[in-house]
Amino acid sequence: MNPLPIIRAYRPADRAAVADVCVSTADEGGDSRARFPDEELMPAIFAEPYCRLEPELAFVLDDGRGRAVGYVVGTGDTAEFVARFRDTWIPRIAHRYPAPTTPPRTPAEEMVGLLHTPERMILPELAGHPAHLHIDLLPDFQRRGHGRALMNTFLTALHDRGVPAVHLGMVTANTPARAFYDRLGFYEIPVDDPGPLTYLGRSTVVEAVARVEGARAVPVAGDAGRP
Repeated sequence: MNPLPIIRAYRPADRAAVADVCVSTADEGGDSRARFPDEELMPAIFAEPYCRLEPELAFVLDDGRGRAVGYVVGTGDTAEFVARFRDTWIPRIAHRYPAPTTPPRTPAEEMVGLLHTPERMILPELAGHPAHLHIDLLPDFQRRGHGRALMNTFLTALHDRGVPAVHLGMVTANTPARAFYDRLGFYEIPVDDPGPLTYLGRSTVVEAVARVEGARAVPVAGDAGRP
């Protein structure tokens, strides 16, 4: 009998597996190795700093054999996280990814530019949603309820800390991801000049399930963090 996947807290031994999940899903939900050959780059921006700087909000989906096959990471306070990213994380990896001195010419150089501009995460339109997150699962573990379970674990941890609402930024072209977030009660937060991203938010109250009307998720009455 195959062991059942479980959700548990991130451990330092999960670093390589979490990085693999990140790389395997970082190109609009698909494998990013062709687009970003350096397999440490995307985890260095979107996964590892959260595990290092806010490990109490890092959770993994364990395949039942000890291997992380999905994760959710984030922060309860985006502004504070940005300050720690600037002061603590960038100096740790700047020797590998120096700050750009010329305009980017490749997708990888664009990502290095993002690495060195964490202040991009602070937008006035998102002030009512102080937390943010990143969630990814390997394809074989998607569409089986694990993403919802990971999200609920993360939302509950935020709610227990007194954080009222959370946001995320997703590549607008990733329509399967948008459908997933709609089902979980996320709603769009209008942002001036969002670029290639769509910003979504919701309450951290797990019971506050959204009513879905067509393709648009509408928060229920009393849902905190309404846009």
